Amino acid sequence: MATDERSPVRERIVESAFALFREHGYDRTSAEDIAAATGVSRSTFFRHFGSKESVIFPDHDLLLERIEERLQATTERSALRAVADAVRIVLFHYVAEGDRAHQRYELTSTVPALRERELVSGARYQHLFRRYLSDWADGTNEAELRAELMAAAVVAAHNQVLRRWLRGESTDPRLEIDAALEVVVTAFGERDDEPPAIVVVPEGTTLESVRAAMRRWAAGVNDG
Repeated sequence: MATDERSPVRERIVESAFALFREHGYDRTSAEDIAAATGVSRSTFFRHFGSKESVIFPDHDLLLERIEERLQATTERSALRAVADAVRIVLFHYVAEGDRAHQRYELTSTVPALRERELVSGARYQHLFRRYLSDWADGTNEAELRAELMAAAVVAAHNQVLRRWLRGESTDPRLEIDAALEVVVTAFGERDDEPPAIVVVPEGTTLESVRAAMRRWAAGVNDG
């Protein structure tokens, strides 16, 4: 499945679809129109996408795979931070899409069926996060509720930063997601039994580079 999702034909179909949506509108564009514009048969289109709606969210399953890979390294002590890193994967993917992400936002804001599809996709992420957080819990109702709340919080942080970027209200979503997720981690009191450390860095080092280095260090400690 992963190979198919990265195929050139699939990407051409997506590019043709978004171009047609921009020119004619979503409702006036059919799967047959997209296939014809791409230069492929109707059966080829449906081999890659189950519906016209699916073309709007072509990378959802691929992102879920990448998130699963990140969460495989989860330990009890770093579970919430691992989920926070997984949220960054999703956000950075959308930011890298640029114009396509903005056009998807316009479509999901105006087409009810696409908005419903987007909500379902978000629920799948949240369910995955809750499951991994729950795996490290003790099985009590209180622990399960905590896992549910943490999963909802990281998704809410992602959505808030993403929408601000899509509306042109955020110039640096990478820094904003770091700050938002740190609020979540702090709110849920992820344990850190180590004494505080003083970090000395060369003059001119940016805060973002320090954060990135600390995340890499923490991942190595927790996974080692």
